Amino acid sequence: MNAQGVGSIVLTGHGRRRFLSGHPWIFRDDVAKVDAEAGAVVRVHAPQGEALGYGTYSAVSKIALRVVARGKQERTAEQWPAFWQRRMAQCVARRTKLGLLEARGACRLVAGDADGVPGVIVDRYADVLVVQSGTLAGDRLRDTLLEELVRCLPWPVRAVLDRSDASARKLEGLEKRVETVRGGVDGEVVVHEAGLEYSVDVQAGHKTGHYLDQRDNRIEAARYAHGTKVLDAFCYDGLFGVRAALAGASHVLCLDQSEAALERTKANAARNGVADKVQVERVDCMDDLRARVQRGERYGVVIVDPPAFAKNRAAVAGAARGYVELNRRAFGLVEDGGVVVSASCSYNIRTADFLDHVREGAQAAGVEARLLALRGAAPDHSVLLGLPESEYLKCVYAAADRA
Repeated sequence: MNAQGVGSIVLTGHGRRRFLSGHPWIFRDDVAKVDAEAGAVVRVHAPQGEALGYGTYSAVSKIALRVVARGKQERTAEQWPAFWQRRMAQCVARRTKLGLLEARGACRLVAGDADGVPGVIVDRYADVLVVQSGTLAGDRLRDTLLEELVRCLPWPVRAVLDRSDASARKLEGLEKRVETVRGGVDGEVVVHEAGLEYSVDVQAGHKTGHYLDQRDNRIEAARYAHGTKVLDAFCYDGLFGVRAALAGASHVLCLDQSEAALERTKANAARNGVADKVQVERVDCMDDLRARVQRGERYGVVIVDPPAFAKNRAAVAGAARGYVELNRRAFGLVEDGGVVVSASCSYNIRTADFLDHVREGAQAAGVEARLLALRGAAPDHSVLLGLPESEYLKCVYAAADRA
């Protein structure tokens, strides 16, 4: 049996209620009986035998079932390839409606479980696709999904890379995998995005090569940058800072601990004609921000977009302290009337709690903060209302009042 095959799972009463609630993840304790091969599509039944729908089964992960279809309609193994083809066509159609399929642009084409695809992400950078699978079912479905994506896109695909190298694969008992599926990439890929041009290292960059979820937030942050000094901490490839320079910032300082990231930042600044405005420094951002506060530095816009502080629930308490302290330093650096842009990509830090951490940080810095905007990820990073985990990114824009 492969990923297109159909086994069966019987849920407990609690599992049935969770299934009917709309959440696509069913945990192992909510499974009463399994007759299926790991990684296969399975038919899902209530305790009394009622057919509920279909999902993909994991024999290792705490998430035993990922729901892909609901209802009593029966599907044979032969019908599943067409099902996945339709799902890929739906993903492409949604991005088309968002205006994100310009040939030289970039977007997330498939957003995993939020798009009804078990643990599979596909990002595209111009004419290059990068897939990342975190499940055995995703591994087995990969070629079917990619074949349909390539067919649906309105321009030729030059290369397809598999960057299934995330640590989360360990939870499924899977080894990391990096390989070229189709074509090839010689060097970095250049993307054009709403007046901005940047390069992406699809072979060795973070995640699939870039952080596409912050695309719209970079544009929003740049609105506050004209005529001001901007500090972009945890800058990665510097696109918050480069956007700010393009919007008329007088000077931009980009900070990161990765030399490779800072080299891309410099290259991106030069590519966009703002190299004279953008300065980079390789530092430990938390230590460096504290030192700058002590020196009394001030900026019109301070952007702090760190890696996830809470990758699981056990880390939430420590992450909360970290976010408060980071925001204390950010507000300590912003000038009166300036703006702090503070982001968290940790799902385990809920939105209301993150707003509290930003407020506490501002208060500790002696600053009164007023919320200008609260935004999430770009809309190609689908948020499934039944899957709160898909609404992970929080980006707070707060005006600072020192009076």
